[in-house]
Amino acid sequence: MQSSIYRRTTALRAAAVLALGLGLAMPGAGAADMPRRAVDLPPSADLGYTIKARQKGFNLGGDAVVSWRLAGGKYSVHSTTRAALFGKLIDNHSEGDVDGFGLAPTQFGEKRIRHEPWTTTFDRSKKRISFTESDVSYPLKGGEQDRSSVLFQLAGVARAAPDSVVAGAQWTFFVAGRRDADPWTFRVIKAETVQTGIGSVEAIHLIRLPPPDSKEQTLDIWLAPSQQWYPVRLRFTDNEDEYIDQLLQTVTPK
Repeated sequence: MQSSIYRRTTALRAAAVLALGLGLAMPGAGAADMPRRAVDLPPSADLGYTIKARQKGFNLGGDAVVSWRLAGGKYSVHSTTRAALFGKLIDNHSEGDVDGFGLAPTQFGEKRIRHEPWTTTFDRSKKRISFTESDVSYPLKGGEQDRSSVLFQLAGVARAAPDSVVAGAQWTFFVAGRRDADPWTFRVIKAETVQTGIGSVEAIHLIRLPPPDSKEQTLDIWLAPSQQWYPVRLRFTDNEDEYIDQLLQTVTPK
């Protein structure tokens, strides 16, 4: 049973905010020019979450802490995921600058239990995105995100223009992962009440739309205007029986 749970650490990785299963992209394909949107990034904070998941017939539980920092034209996102019995499973980080597009990552990486670390590099001098885990590269045009930075970029876009966050509205970002990158489109569903560790919170429910005919996970996100637009819940769904649910428990301003 333990070996089966170890094989599912990638599921808890996905639940560590901000690090999904790998998407597919054609080698060398580049991002379309990203629009310059107004961005009002949320203030620094530590966000604590509980994680509940069902994968391959197993119920899994754990917690994650996401440390978001913004100061002096720089940002960083560092998340740590732990699971019962096994302790720390994942360390995930994104760091970079803030420019005219909002967040401008320079490095994105991860260290998983019993695995070597990997890194995705946004080389702004060479204007390329490259990966230690593959030979694929992409042109860096501005506005590209990684799988940790994209949710804070999305929160910043929503904070800057809250009146535009209405049912049916959508935004697309070009997002780099472990081995490649592809467009991610987020669509607003509706306003909902989420029961969190800090009480009932009114939140905006968005969904990440997988590409047509894709078998990628569906990602549901709830951003809370009253909590600086931080993500208060994330749910990754493979099918009716397999999911990962991440729920906010604490917010500690920094």
